Amino acid sequence: MSVTEALLRVVEANRRGEHEGIYSICSAERLVLEAGIQQAGRDGSLVCIESTCNQVNQLGGYSGMTPSAFRAFVGSVAAERGLPGSRIVLGGDHLGPYVWRAEPATSAMAKAHDLVRGCVLAGYTKIHLDTSMRCADDPGDERSALDEGVATERMVELARTAESAHAELPEGAPPPLYVIGTEVPIPGGELAGGAEVSVTSVADVERTLTLAREGFRSAGLEVAWERVIAVVVQPGVEFGDAVVHDYEPARARELSTFVEGQPHLVFEAHSTDHQRADALRAMIGDHFAILKVGPGLTFSMREALFALEAIELELLAGRDDVEPSRLREVLEATMLAHPEHWRPYHHGDERELRLARAFSYSDRSRYSWARPELRQAVARLVANLSERPIPPTLLSQFLPSAYEAVRSGALDARPEELVRHHVLGTIDPYASACGMR
Repeated sequence: MSVTEALLRVVEANRRGEHEGIYSICSAERLVLEAGIQQAGRDGSLVCIESTCNQVNQLGGYSGMTPSAFRAFVGSVAAERGLPGSRIVLGGDHLGPYVWRAEPATSAMAKAHDLVRGCVLAGYTKIHLDTSMRCADDPGDERSALDEGVATERMVELARTAESAHAELPEGAPPPLYVIGTEVPIPGGELAGGAEVSVTSVADVERTLTLAREGFRSAGLEVAWERVIAVVVQPGVEFGDAVVHDYEPARARELSTFVEGQPHLVFEAHSTDHQRADALRAMIGDHFAILKVGPGLTFSMREALFALEAIELELLAGRDDVEPSRLREVLEATMLAHPEHWRPYHHGDERELRLARAFSYSDRSRYSWARPELRQAVARLVANLSERPIPPTLLSQFLPSAYEAVRSGALDARPEELVRHHVLGTIDPYASACGMR
């Protein structure tokens, strides 16, 4: 069974009412990917790993990787962890002009076409087409929605590019599966303050599907339309600096009933980060069969790294012969030097901004870990804690769940293992909700 067939099997099982789904890891951080691949190895399941348009693109994105480089990176991590490539669903998230939306539509869409083409040629299985954002010369102001007809036309043209790129692949290469639609707000999962989260109406999603279906048909892409497996809607889940809007099944009941009447389709839910385990399980049962998670995983990675630095400070206290990592200090300096990734999203006075940079649910620090100075600080932290045993008492203080695992013999008290273990604690409820455990 190809990975495409395996993903289709999950979708069809969910549509039949079986409690199956798949979670999608949207991250390019090695420790996060290692944890996700480790989870899939334990469960004997697929693992879906996606790169967002601003994280990985033909210009490198903030991770510094192109689609082909990202595929090679994921493949190397999987090989190191013993997971065969046949268990990895590789996807592209919000593929469209989002990264270049400050440019005129002609140039922004030309780059979006390059991005989609690069993802398909790199062997991405799952392609989320999102052209919902306005470009610089689109009519209206920045707060107004892009005309749905224009958005649909652009999406269909990107689908045509994807199909053309697939035709260049070796014979027998599985064709891409498509996800359409978008959530509110636009990519990133940053909800300001206590703003209310609106659930997508059935009328809106029905109109999206009607326009898309007709657009594919008019473009001669009927065969591609048969491979549209999911539509992104807003089920009422979101998060901000210090607030999480939990899933309420009653609010999404009309959506859940509606999708049962749509052939081959399920919902894809974005911004499911920080949801409770029971909420994740309810979403799978309501046909939100694809659960996207990203900032919640790097949030867990950051928690573990901060805890390890606290342990480092205790171990190195009073010593002048070992250079500490100064991880938090380096992270703060890096974020202050590159405010474009957090300033538009965090609000408040300097004290509140400092707390948000370090601890926000939206984890804007995720844009910094790929920078050389942070890589060096993490490497020094790992080296310092690898050269001397970590006392169990410090684990109990700063990483209590890892302490229990180390005491039982299930976990080695090595720094990278401790980080992966902490991230696994966030992934595990997704695996359970999706019926993988």
